[in-house]
Amino acid sequence: MKNIKFLVKVNRGGTRVAQYVQRIDPGPIAMTTNRKLALVMGRFTAEDAIKSLQNSRCVPELESIQVTA
Repeated sequence: MKNIKFLVKVNRGGTRVAQYVQRIDPGPIAMTTNRKLALVMGRFTAEDAIKSLQNSRCVPELESIQVTA
């Protein structure tokens, strides 16, 4: 059985490499460029992370992946 999980991909514009959300803490959200280290989360958690990042100067987007259960 396969489940769909989500990554939050962040583009900060310019020629920078895309980053992914690595950790969500009460403080600032930690980012990584390594997709394998990115936090795999449910849709509602990913949407909350996007809402918190939208006020900054970056463009967050959901990236869906299939995970075998």
